[in-house]
Amino acid sequence: MAVIFAGFISLGTWQVLRLQWKLDLIERVEQRVHAAPVPIPGFSVWPNINASADEYRHVQASGVFLHEKTVLTQATTELGGGFWVMTPLAIADGATILINRGYIPEKMAASYRASSGKDRLATLDASSIQVTGLLRMTEPGGGFLRKNDPAGNRWYSRDVNAIATAIGLTRAAPFFIDADAGPDNNKLGTQQNGALANTPVAGLTVIHFHNNHLIYAIVWFLLAAMTAAAWVYVIRHRNNTSTSNEG
Repeated sequence: MAVIFAGFISLGTWQVLRLQWKLDLIERVEQRVHAAPVPIPGFSVWPNINASADEYRHVQASGVFLHEKTVLTQATTELGGGFWVMTPLAIADGATILINRGYIPEKMAASYRASSGKDRLATLDASSIQVTGLLRMTEPGGGFLRKNDPAGNRWYSRDVNAIATAIGLTRAAPFFIDADAGPDNNKLGTQQNGALANTPVAGLTVIHFHNNHLIYAIVWFLLAAMTAAAWVYVIRHRNNTSTSNEG
């Protein structure tokens, strides 16, 4: 029982430490999100970028959109189900960064995927543009119970490496950028004749961290207290039994 008690105390203490770590992480992320945008990390440090130090950092990048290489990935948003519009941004030295330009409803997907749609995208303005948004880490594999299907052009997660390989990108960044909402592309979108206008709708990033560590800590400490109480009960019962036998 002493070993069990020590184990519960250790687990409770570990959850308290995890709670502090999670609160520090949330605070750091909040600071990153609301900070002024900074230039994206240079190509030389891309291999060292990680979620703990860099995800949700507010960044900016300049380049030319490769509209004809746009890919749609499954999305679930406050506006409903649909797709994220992922368009590569060609930056200096031949490198590229996937930009999540925002959400479109499912009924608009066909126009983006059709050959005529690709032709239309290719004729869009090819001038340099500056993009600001949140740095996000790649989402390899796929979504819940669904694997990405590059051959079928079906994407259930924003798997940067797989998407880059499928559309022939070289020197692609190992992260993508969730674009900020702009003046003509506000977060809530607008309705025209019952349809969502000003698409893609950017600025829909959901920042949420599961934080149940306090509950877990309380549970472990309660179990430790119950173990200690049972220990005391057993000792008292044994002493009472011993006293009765002596009498």
